Amino acid sequence: MKLKKGIPLIDQHDQQGFWGGKFGGSFIPETLKKPVEDLTNEFKKLRKDKKFLRKRDFYFKNYIGTPTSFVKLDNLTNQLGGAQIWAKVVSEANGGAHKIYNATVHALICKAMGKKYIVGDTGAGYAGKMLSMAAKKFGLKCKIFMGAKDIKRQKPNCDAMRKNGAEIVPVYSGSQTLVDAVSECMRYWVSNCDNTHMCVGSTVGPNIFVKICGWSTAQISRELKVQLKSEFKKIPNKIKLINCDGGGSSAYGFWSEFIDYDKKQIELIGVEAGGPKNSKLHAAPLSRKTKIGILHGAASYVCQNKEGQINETESISAGLDYPGVSPMHCFLKDTKRARYTYATDEEALNAHQMVTKYENLNPSLEPSHAFAEAIKIAPNFNENTIFCVNSCGDSYKDKDIIKSRLKKTAKDVINTDTVKTKLNMGEAKMTSSEKKKKSETPC
Repeated sequence: MKLKKGIPLIDQHDQQGFWGGKFGGSFIPETLKKPVEDLTNEFKKLRKDKKFLRKRDFYFKNYIGTPTSFVKLDNLTNQLGGAQIWAKVVSEANGGAHKIYNATVHALICKAMGKKYIVGDTGAGYAGKMLSMAAKKFGLKCKIFMGAKDIKRQKPNCDAMRKNGAEIVPVYSGSQTLVDAVSECMRYWVSNCDNTHMCVGSTVGPNIFVKICGWSTAQISRELKVQLKSEFKKIPNKIKLINCDGGGSSAYGFWSEFIDYDKKQIELIGVEAGGPKNSKLHAAPLSRKTKIGILHGAASYVCQNKEGQINETESISAGLDYPGVSPMHCFLKDTKRARYTYATDEEALNAHQMVTKYENLNPSLEPSHAFAEAIKIAPNFNENTIFCVNSCGDSYKDKDIIKSRLKKTAKDVINTDTVKTKLNMGEAKMTSSEKKKKSETPC
């Protein structure tokens, strides 16, 4: 299993759509073979159509707002010592996240195919929000499938979707999160593919959706390559590109232009959702030794039980709360081109606090996982090593979660400190059993 130089990773699959002969493919029902084939042929044509490319570039610049900034995080760098820490602030893009690239391209494809309806899935709400924005921009009717659990925890993005005229379809099956939303969205498309285009929100699903999403988000690394050369006069000798990894769209977009480089020069680090510190549940199929399974029409590493059934996942980040991952990331893992690790909920929340404390940056809980890894390992390197973190989303959507978690943490600290103070000051004479009971205040 080897990577090929000079060929975009999205095109390094075989005739059956598999990367490395075992990841990806198109495991779809007979009823979807024709619409998937039509979409595959249309995309093959459009990606070489100069008129379509000019239109894409126009909207990327004038609607999305490319290029997004590349900035050094001086305060964070000085606080940690060691490597230089930089951020590609993709959250500056219209709508606040990288999902706008994929949504815009899918809307343009939908128009090119003469369809008036577009449907999509969402977890963190960003893919749904961006698709609703693109649909409104291009005059399309939009329907978004979203897990009931995610609707509750991502209210700001849900409000935005409705404001843009999209219909949100709550999904109550399974874990009521992204995995179930994708399933329901695909079921809907099976019955309505004649007049409806489907946008898969990440580099997952049948082969063609992986390709379209990766082709769209690759804009991020094209910009970064130019910005690195502008800032350092060349591509630096030691770079670590650190990105959160759920479905894998932002990570692929961040890495695409750099995959051909020697990993000793440019290391690719993907950070998955490790879930709560003391929980067995997580969303880290690449870094927690899972097996290959079939999910949403593609083969990839999947969180599953001994019987091969999909496991429930748990993460503070709705956008990373997914049991599978892009087949391209599975390929990058097995070829050892990328290294994958994970950050717990607590580490991500702590990283968010630290970044917002020292920098004028407000990353969502998804990229906070990437910042957690950068914060953890930066002191082990010197200033000649450049850390680039993809700050791919802003935390506005997470404001209620962060407020709730930080309030709970602060309350626990206050309760514990109060108990310790009272005990140390001998505020009242207590028996040993009373002291034990007092010290067991929940935290």
